[in-house]
Parts: sequence; structure tokens; C-alpha cells
Amino acid sequence: MRELVYYVAVSLDGYIAGPDGQFDALLSEGDHMAAINERFGDTVPTDIADALGVSRDGGMFDTVLMGWNTYAVGLPFGVTSPYRHLRQIVFSRSHEAAGENLEVTASDPVETVRALKEQDGGAIWLCGGGELAAAIADEIDRLVLKRNPLLFGTGIPLFGRRPYAPRRFSEVGTTAFGSGVVLSEYVRMGA
Repeated sequence: MRELVYYVAVSLDGYIAGPDGQFDALLSEGDHMAAINERFGDTVPTDIADALGVSRDGGMFDTVLMGWNTYAVGLPFGVTSPYRHLRQIVFSRSHEAAGENLEVTASDPVETVRALKEQDGGAIWLCGGGELAAAIADEIDRLVLKRNPLLFGTGIPLFGRRPYAPRRFSEVGTTAFGSGVVLSEYVRMGA
């Protein structure tokens, strides 16, 4: 069965973006980048990976899930298919979009994830955002958090509005980098 992986950068106070979707304060340079790109090269947008020579040979992911706000970050720049090298599924009840390997759906995210997990293929990457993560939290098999050494104060939380429902994860690895970024990986207990 395929694994759903929530791989995301997060501030020390638990935000994946600022209140208006800002993410430029998250560190994109430093000694952590080479190691992260080696393992998670599939998560670098297609055009950026091509320009930087980031390899996507690892083939960890073949599908990416996004909420509309995460997807829409590139639209002002004409980016309609940010991860063309992956199957892209964008969840929205009120928007439409067209792009290579891109599907916008109003389908129930939990049902969609369960159906994807039954299909053959690589891991499924949950790119964001927080509301989508909250909606499918019980389907997440692995958390990979790039904790950045900064506080946002407010913004979009790692998991949006989610009722109190504790779920246990076990740490399977943590790497601290000189940049201050700490990459921590967890698997859902009982998975």
C-alpha cells in the first residue's frame, strides 16, 4: 500500500506560512539544502529543479496533493503546473485550473487519499496546506518536518482547524544542520 507523506517546512511555532501565505522567511539556502534535495528532489518544482540541476532520480513520490491556496502561489507568475514531473491533485470546491499532469477536484480528500493508496505507485506527497492536512490527518503515514529556526508569531498552522484528537507518531530520524534547520521524520504509530 502506498504511503501518504506530509513533507513540509515549518516554523518553530508551528506555522507553514505567514497569515497571507508568505513563506519567503523559510530558509532556502544553507547546508541543509543538498542533503534534503538529494532525498526529496521530487518536491522541488519542475522548472526550479531543472534550473538548479536538482535530480529527481530518487523517485520517492509520484503524486502530490495540494489545497487551492498552496497551488495558487505560482499563478501570479504564470505557473499553472508547478510539479509537472508528478501527478498533481489540487482540492478545490470553487476553482478550476488546467495544466500538465494537473487535476482539480471537489472530491472528498479522505476518499481520494484512500483510493490513491490502493493504486500502484510511489509515495503520495502532501505538499500543503494546513486545512487540507487537518482534513486528512488520520490518513498521514509519515511526517517529515523541516523545522526552521524562526518564529512567525501567526500564520497558517501545520494542521489547520482540527478538533482535539491526539494521534501518536514515532520518531524515526532527526538531522540537525549548521543552518539551524532540523529535519525530523515520524511515522504514525500502528501504521
